[in-house]
Amino acid sequence: MEETYLLNVEGVKKKILHGGQGELPKLQDGSKITFHFQTLKDDFERTVIDDSREAGIPMEIIVGKMFKLEIWETLLSSMRAGEVAEFWCDAIHTGMYALVSRGMRRIAEGRDPLEGQKHRCGMGNMFDYHSTGYDDLDELQRNPQPLIFIMELFRVEEPSAYKRDTWAMSKEEKLAAVPVLHREGNRLVLRKEFGQAAEKYQEAVICLRNLQAKEKPWEDGWLKLENLVTPLVLNYCQCQLELGEYYEVLEHTTELLQKHNDNAKAYFKRAKAHAAVWNEREAREDFQRVAHLDPSMAAAVKKELKQLGERMRKKHVEDRKRYQGLFQPPRGP
Repeated sequence: MEETYLLNVEGVKKKILHGGQGELPKLQDGSKITFHFQTLKDDFERTVIDDSREAGIPMEIIVGKMFKLEIWETLLSSMRAGEVAEFWCDAIHTGMYALVSRGMRRIAEGRDPLEGQKHRCGMGNMFDYHSTGYDDLDELQRNPQPLIFIMELFRVEEPSAYKRDTWAMSKEEKLAAVPVLHREGNRLVLRKEFGQAAEKYQEAVICLRNLQAKEKPWEDGWLKLENLVTPLVLNYCQCQLELGEYYEVLEHTTELLQKHNDNAKAYFKRAKAHAAVWNEREAREDFQRVAHLDPSMAAAVKKELKQLGERMRKKHVEDRKRYQGLFQPPRGP
């Protein structure tokens, strides 16, 4: 089946190679499109530039999330599920393809797609470096030209039909997700599933940190988000204590205390982590800070200090025995 027609978009032609099924998808912001694609030059050999099948996994894009090659959303919106189509696109639509391809290739190679870039837009980076790191893409960058895209559409999922990655959520969706993740984490803690609970708390923190990045530090918006972050980080650290990940606790509590040096709970969790890795002096200092900041925790601190003293005495005895055995001369026959 081959039928060529225009999409009412300047510089685009479509040829259906295999018909699809059902109605045309109704795309909206947040819809996820899954498809395979092949990119070819418009030359006699139809030189292949990229083929998603070589990577072994289909391509996914989220509608409305500023995908650099905007024409792809237009092309895919004209396809039905299961359809295979060939699109010819003039150079006015393909100028950004070299940068898009560079990112996709780096991901397929297991590398950071933004590696080596400055914090600037894609065009700024292109002028800074003059090279994508791939000869064929550098040629496209120097000489923008028409390209052919062969696409096979698998499915279009509405925003509510799949678990969305944090980066794909809007501000409102992230804020709505945080209390849900918090409750799920709490439920998992009650079931002593600390690893899964930690993942829920961590995901909630990522949502809030992404929002914080758009606020000015220490201003009202930033502080409101920080007040939501702090208990989630503390819950995450408690899970890591239960899992024996003490250095993870030390890292996150120290980072938290650099911004909130009066948080008794953070000192308490850090003290327990110090005690677990035999940092006696640091543990005692943190426990003392806890008692000073929150007298209601004095009984818990007293209990922890007693246990710390007993553990350290036991360790000293064991160390003494071990070292004595090392330096005693061997007995004769």
